[in-house]
Amino acid sequence: MFVRSFLMICAFSASALGLAGCRSLPPSKPASEWTPQEARGAAVYQAKCARCHYPTSTRPLNGPGLQALTKLKAMPSGAPPTDERLTAVILHGRQTMPGTPLTDDQLNDMLAYLHTL
Repeated sequence: MFVRSFLMICAFSASALGLAGCRSLPPSKPASEWTPQEARGAAVYQAKCARCHYPTSTRPLNGPGLQALTKLKAMPSGAPPTDERLTAVILHGRQTMPGTPLTDDQLNDMLAYLHTL
C-alpha cells in the first residue's frame, strides 16, 4: 500500500513539475505593425538566419528557435539576451553556429527585428 501511494505521489509531482515548466511566450509583433527598420531586419534574418532558426517558435531547426528571445531572462546558452550579447553571437558565432558578417545597418535592423519576435 505504501509503495503504491508513494508511486502515485511521484507521478503527480512529476506531472505538476512538467506543467510548471510549460510557459506561454508572448506572441511576435505582427508584420503589419513592423517599422521600416524591423521590416529590413526581417529581410536580413530571412537571408542570413532562417535556414537554421525558426523565428516564431522555440522548436529547434539547426539552431534554437528564437520566439521571444529578447523577452527571456536567458538565451539557450544561459547568457542574458542583451543587444551586446546578441551582436557578439551574430557576428562571431558560438559553438556550431558560424559568425555572420553584417554591415552596421544590417545588424541594427536585425536587432530591431529580433525584438519583435
